[in-house]
Parts: sequence; structure tokens; C-alpha cells
Amino acid sequence: MTETSEISKKSGLPKSVSYIIGNEAAERFSFYAIRAIMPTFLVAQFFNPAANPALTTVAEAKSNELNHLFVVFAYFMPLIGGIAADWFFGKFKVILYVSIIYALGDLILAMSTHNLNAFTFGLIIIAIAAGGIKSCVSANVGDQFDTSNQHLLNKVYGWFYFSINAGSVLSTLAIPVVYHLYGPELAFGIPGILMCIATLVFWLGRKKYVRVPPTGIKKENFVSILLYALQKVFSNRNGKTVWQTVGEKFSPEAIDGVQAVLRILMVFAFTPIFWALWDQNLSEWVLQAKKLNRTIFGIELLPEQIQTFNPIFLISMIPVCTYGIFPFMKKIGLEATPLRKIGTGLFLTGASFVIIALLQESIDAGKTPTCWWQILAYLILSFAEIMVSMTCLEYAYTHSPASMKSTMSALYLLGVAVGNLFVTYINNNIAAGGFFSKYVGAAYFWLFIKIIAVFLILFMLVAKRLPEKSYINSEKAE
Repeated sequence: MTETSEISKKSGLPKSVSYIIGNEAAERFSFYAIRAIMPTFLVAQFFNPAANPALTTVAEAKSNELNHLFVVFAYFMPLIGGIAADWFFGKFKVILYVSIIYALGDLILAMSTHNLNAFTFGLIIIAIAAGGIKSCVSANVGDQFDTSNQHLLNKVYGWFYFSINAGSVLSTLAIPVVYHLYGPELAFGIPGILMCIATLVFWLGRKKYVRVPPTGIKKENFVSILLYALQKVFSNRNGKTVWQTVGEKFSPEAIDGVQAVLRILMVFAFTPIFWALWDQNLSEWVLQAKKLNRTIFGIELLPEQIQTFNPIFLISMIPVCTYGIFPFMKKIGLEATPLRKIGTGLFLTGASFVIIALLQESIDAGKTPTCWWQILAYLILSFAEIMVSMTCLEYAYTHSPASMKSTMSALYLLGVAVGNLFVTYINNNIAAGGFFSKYVGAAYFWLFIKIIAVFLILFMLVAKRLPEKSYINSEKAE
């Protein structure tokens, strides 16, 4: 009998988990509440307060630029936050400290609704804090489990993912109503109050957490090995390959980890364009919703509330795909491999934008089409998110060794930042009257459809040549 089989399995979740999930739910509520109302708020408050039709294009471009720049910071910071937690402070301290900073950022937003510079400063603080939490919270959940209760990890991560989407649904439904009835001060202030409560609750659980201490700066880290390898590319190696030369200084395990990351990055190179399009559903699509007929079953929705369909569809379709569509495809001989899922997701993302572009053509012609078409686009985009986002997270886990799994998560989130940085540039160029200023109205969305079509063709050409190496079986054997 093995040692692990002698350990009695626990049926209950660690008491610390509820504190962590509560903090995450409040943070996601705050993050998506801000994003829900920010596109329309920025236009109405700062960029076109007189609602001058002649300023609509530039005002919306400026709003979109700031929205996507906010996301760039929020998804770049997990790389910094992960390093700070793993090397210097530990996950508990990073989550606690940045939660306090987060609440401060919400307070600045609530007090700066008439000052664009101060409002932007508040957004930067929140983006930094959100990235710090995002880099640590899922790993902190896993740290609470040991061999006696690791069989419950799937269950707790299910609740963890549910808390994220529940926070998104509630915030995108409630905060727009508060914004339109009571103004932006209260709408931006409520998320701050929740973050204060969540920070207090997280602190109250401090004695219940399993805390993995920081490791300090490791000599054999990804950055050091990669930089050393790049240096050796341009040096005299006496007939040796680059990796043979690197092997003289670093261990084979560490080198294998870096090579695994580079293999996965060949796949992840196609994800920034997905996120460049996906994140527009929380900015450009919201501004489009203002121009639609939003009456559903006799109820007129606010333009900021249409986006709620995304998390609702997502929660609903994950079990449908996991237990229905994917097993059925495997049964009929069309197994949904990770690369096939990603390719399908890129295609579906483009398809959702075709609907949005056709909608915009109708709007440009002076019509007021129904929002049901945009809801259909959200449905297709939700399928695409399952195919790309969830698959990439699984791919990163299964195709990287244990020493590199955290690095891969951070690099994947960095792809979100890169995609949004691209959209930020285009909207900045439109607002400044540059080359992309001719891509307005429906032409703007057709531009992104053409771009993702090119990436999809490239992906199809190289997918079969992408190297794969799974580490699951080998790690289990160890």
C-alpha cells in the first residue's frame, strides 16, 4: 500500500477557501462594474458631453482607447505580481496589500468623475491591483490543499470560476442601473465599498491560510536562461548548438522548462488577436448598443446591460461543451484537440464580428436594428471564448513542466495585454486623425475581421507543424 492511499481523504473544503473566493468575487464585481459603465461614461462625461454628432467618432475612439489601455495594464501586471509573490512577499501579502490599493483606486474613481486626469490615475491604480490579485489568487486556492483533500480541487475551482462569472453578471446588471438613476459617483463607489469589505474578510481569515513562503530569486529562472541562450546565439560556440552551450551552465530540467515555454508560445502567438477582438465586447459593442432597439419581451435594457449575456452564456455552455459537444465529436471520430479548438475559436470570433459589422452597417444607414442580433453575436463569442481561452489555459498546464506552470499562466495573460495594446493604438490613431481614421462605423469592424482572417489562415498553415510535448504522464509517474 502506497503512502498516499493510507492517508484518509477529507470530505470538507479547507475553511480558508471561502475567504479567498469571497475576495475574488468582490474583485471581479469591481473590475467588471467599472468596465460595464466606463465606455458610455467617458463619452458622456469627458469626450462629448454635449452629445454633438460631429464629435461622436473621435469621442468613441478616445473612450475605446482608454478602456483598452486599462486592460493592458490589468493583464500586464500579473507578470510583475507573480514575481513579487513567488520571489519576495508570498501570495497572502500581495493579495492583502493590493486589495487595499484596489479599494483606494475605487475611491479615487468615485471622487474624480469630473476630472479626467484624476480618473485616469484611479484606473491605473486599479489595473495594477487587479493584476496583482489575478497573478496570485488561483494559485493561492491550490495552496490550501494537500494529499488528503486534493480530490476536491475540481469542485473548488468550479466554485472559483462560478464566483468570477457571478461577480460579472451581478455587476453588469446592477451597476448600470445605479449609474443611470443615481450618477457615476455612487456607481463607481459601490465597487470600492465591496473591496473594503472583501479586504477585511480576507484579513480575518489570515490564521486559516496555508502560506507557501517566497523562494527568493532563483538562479535558474526563465528570464535568466532565455537571455543567456539569446546571448549564445551570437557567440562562438565551437560547433555546439545553443542549448548544448546553455547546458554547460544550467540544469537539463531548467532548460527543458524554457524549451517547453517557447513551444507553447508558438501556439500563444495567435491569442493576442483573439483578445484584441474579444475585449471589444466590453467597449465598442457597448457603445454600439446605445444605437440599438434594446426592448426585450417588453423590457428596455440599458446599453451597458447587453454585455451581461456573455457571462450568462459562458456559465451555461461550459457544461454543454464539456459533457455534450466534445464527447460527441470524439465519438464520431472528430476529437476536439487543443489546436482544433483554438482554430475553431478564432473562426467563431470572426463570425461574431461579421454580425456586429452588419449591425453597424444598418446603424450607419440610419436604421435602429434590434439588439437580438448583438445577443446572437455574444452567444457565438462565448463559444469562441470556451474554445480559445479555456483551451489555452489547459494547453499551458499540460504542455509545461511543474516549474514553468506559473510562468505560462502569466505569459498567457500577457497575450491579453498585447491584444488590447493593438486596439489601443488603432483607436488612438483614429482619434488623432491618422491612417486608421478612415476605418469608422462598419469599416472599423470589417478591419478586424480581415485581420483575424489572416491570423486564422496562418494558424491553419502552421498548426500541424507546432511541436507538442505533454508533461502530465511523466509528472504523474514521478
